Amino acid sequence: MAGEGKAGTAARPEELQLISATTTTFKSAGPVARARAFRERFADLLGRPLTPYYLILGSTLLLVVLGLVMVFSASQNVVVEYGLPITFFFRKQLVAAMLGAALAVVLAKMPVRLHRTIVYPLLFGVVAALVLVAIPGIGTKVNGNRNWISLGFFQIQPSEFAKLALLLWGADLLARKQRTHMLDQWKHLLVPLVPGTVVLMMLIMIGGDMGTTMVLVAMLFGLLWMVGAPLRLFGATLGIAVVACTALIITVPHRLDRLGCVGVTKPDPNLNCFQALHGLYAFAAGGPFGSGLGAGVEKWGQLPEAQTDFIFAATGEELGLVGTLSVLALFAALGYAGIRVALGTKDPFVRYAAGAATTWIMAQAVVNLGSALGLLPIAGVPLPLFSYGGSAMLSAMCAIGVLLCFARSTPAAKAALAARPRRLRRGANARLRPVLARVLPRRKTTVRRAGGPKRRER
Repeated sequence: MAGEGKAGTAARPEELQLISATTTTFKSAGPVARARAFRERFADLLGRPLTPYYLILGSTLLLVVLGLVMVFSASQNVVVEYGLPITFFFRKQLVAAMLGAALAVVLAKMPVRLHRTIVYPLLFGVVAALVLVAIPGIGTKVNGNRNWISLGFFQIQPSEFAKLALLLWGADLLARKQRTHMLDQWKHLLVPLVPGTVVLMMLIMIGGDMGTTMVLVAMLFGLLWMVGAPLRLFGATLGIAVVACTALIITVPHRLDRLGCVGVTKPDPNLNCFQALHGLYAFAAGGPFGSGLGAGVEKWGQLPEAQTDFIFAATGEELGLVGTLSVLALFAALGYAGIRVALGTKDPFVRYAAGAATTWIMAQAVVNLGSALGLLPIAGVPLPLFSYGGSAMLSAMCAIGVLLCFARSTPAAKAALAARPRRLRRGANARLRPVLARVLPRRKTTVRRAGGPKRRER
């Protein structure tokens, strides 16, 4: 038979077709033919127009669900210490996830043009909230940083929504300038994008939140990269940012101490790197498969902020290498899908906004994961969609909603969505028609005779 290959022999083209058609032939084919067939299937799956949409949706759901489980497990020491209900942090995170899901659905269903109409109300609202945070008596301090506004039953962190404001405002600004052919001049390329971003960063730095400021810097450079900024201009802006970050680090003692904890493997007498070291101990204790959910020991007084900044270390201890690699794979899938959305559209606004949203989530994930692994200074940023934090969850879910909207708005995705209902309807009718014919008897009617009464036979 033409499709049946022997083990260790190369497959012919007709054999590959049969392999992709039937499972029996696939099992009887050689390893080379199987690898080629699997690669073709996988490439075909990734190349489908709606693949980015499903990757974004699926990876987000898995990250949120796994994050809820780890928040419940990693927060047990805190609830015991403060005498709180055992599900205190879990319930608050669950409420934030549900509200975030509702916002994501709304943003995903909105037309793209409506996203552009909310740009300036959102931007001005975020700036006003950041100004309120800086006012003593209104802004609330947590762990030495004044980044929150207390609403009684809920604390909101406006700096988290500054990322969403920069995402939409920067994309809308650059798209408008590209339409009028103004991006060829460096002053139109940088102004007012860079000054506006600097204002946001200064307002955030008043509260001492350097981690969020670093994410905004990454988003700014992502926008400049996508718009095609000249390498010389890009390098000059990057140099200024490095100098500014260095000055902010060396002028504050605790930031300089955190920088000294990068790569540390042994405790020091002053315990400056206590958190970084116990994060590494948590990974080491987890091994390949972890100690089991709830069985981690580092969170019991040894690993501070296990449910927020160092939840990845708690995951490594309880779920092991398999769990941490799963989290990394989900973020990789999310990043790949975001890049596909940015590359698959002709709308400049969609391209820049999708790229900025992907840069936001990936940069924040890299900063958090690098801090937990001891490769970067501890920046105090949560792991998107995973760590405990209501404001961080809401803003990240808004970014996911924007990405889902853009994933459905690409030309190829629109064509696939337009064709799918007709195809599904024909398939459903074809399956249901024989069933209905057996269950529901047909009525037969006779032709009405001229001059005679109307008769109907069953």
